[in-house]
Amino acid sequence: MTELQARRPAHLPGDIAVWIFIFAELAVFAIMFIGFGIARSLDPDTFHAGRQALHPWTGLINTFGLITASYLVALSVHRLRDRKPGTAALLWAGVAASSIYTFGKLWEYADLYGNGYNLGTDTFFMFYFFLTFFHFMHVVLGQIILVLLAVKVKKGDYNGDDMNGMESGASYWHMVDLVWLVLFPMLYVLA
Repeated sequence: MTELQARRPAHLPGDIAVWIFIFAELAVFAIMFIGFGIARSLDPDTFHAGRQALHPWTGLINTFGLITASYLVALSVHRLRDRKPGTAALLWAGVAASSIYTFGKLWEYADLYGNGYNLGTDTFFMFYFFLTFFHFMHVVLGQIILVLLAVKVKKGDYNGDDMNGMESGASYWHMVDLVWLVLFPMLYVLA
């Protein structure tokens, strides 16, 4: 058995209630993605024109911030499991990296609103603002969870003996990242 296999949990990471919540959230996003796809197929010109008004570089930078944050969160879980120092610092770094997304998305909203785009502009922008703001709120909740995890690790509440809370928070964070990895190409590349 390799060292990596020995460290890998033999169970679903985190609490089952968190996984039920994650699957429920993924189902809601899936329904919205299906609605987006149907609307796009019914009016491809509006969706193409809407995509032209977006900021693909901002979306790409946001993607980089979220992927970096997920990498740091994954490292923090391994550090805690191995009882190595630096877990809280990695979580704080994850919050900082994810803030690239938060500030990028706020800038993009302000720019689009300033240029006259809003939920009522057309079907594309209704979906764009609804989907991205729903996701944005999940990112903010994820950042709050990461902060709480960092504080608990620093206080010694999480020390590698019981990984349930840490794994639950990390699993939620990775769900948020996964949703963006579908949203980004759907809105910025394929619309």
